[in-house]
Amino acid sequence: MTTFTENYFNAEDGLGIYYRDYGSTKHGKIPVLCLPGLTRNSKDFHRTASCLSKERRVLSIDYRGRGKSARDPNPYNYIPATYLNDIRHLLALTGLHKVIIIGTSLGGLLAMGMAAAYPRVLCGVILNDIGPELANSGRKRIMEYIGTKTSPLNWDAAITELKGKFPSLSLQSEDDWRLAAEGTYRVDEKGIFYPDWDVSLVKPLLKTDTLPDLWPLFLALHDIPVLGMRGENSDILLPGCFQRMATVHPNFMSVTIPKTGHVPSLWEPESIRAINIFLSKF
Repeated sequence: MTTFTENYFNAEDGLGIYYRDYGSTKHGKIPVLCLPGLTRNSKDFHRTASCLSKERRVLSIDYRGRGKSARDPNPYNYIPATYLNDIRHLLALTGLHKVIIIGTSLGGLLAMGMAAAYPRVLCGVILNDIGPELANSGRKRIMEYIGTKTSPLNWDAAITELKGKFPSLSLQSEDDWRLAAEGTYRVDEKGIFYPDWDVSLVKPLLKTDTLPDLWPLFLALHDIPVLGMRGENSDILLPGCFQRMATVHPNFMSVTIPKTGHVPSLWEPESIRAINIFLSKF
């Protein structure tokens, strides 16, 4: 059964951006905005959004160049400033003045950017396996992955490929892996599989080997309650950074998801419990 509506809006530059809208505008609780990882899309949040939408409205977006959103003819628009502007337009279009963010990986970094740019919008933030320091080993692995265009023969091959590339994910059943594969690949009218993102989005990332200091962005969350979630085996968010985040933030709830790497799926029992406890405050 469909539990969401599918919608599009035009970004400031006219590019078509897709988003899902779960739940009812009549729900009284603060809405949730789900922001996916670098190559990911709104499908990753379907289970979570379906559950949360029983009590509150939930939106999830496909960034430009991902999922059902249009591909940008200029790959150098695939940068955080552009994504933040697209998100700002989405909030204005849907009339959301206050939200709680669930941000996975890049989505968490964008939540930090929102805290710096328009903090009054944010009531709470869930950071899924991301922080103000990104370990180099994990960054290198991701960079190699996102710029490679693979074409599995079928869904079974797609699942096998995912298992080989991401053995540290916590996914248990074949249904879990199938859902993850459906959020990774798209199939054209000829039955050919493609990554469900524009592989050119790696181009602006290759322009520099160094990241700016992201701690000021994290510190912009100082007055906003934060749930930090870390995969026990994450090669992006290391334990030292996670501990420092909990130390410097005055209202930081932390949970480590056992036996998983980057990133937790949010389907783990520990993830579900932590998210429900955190959201019960709002």
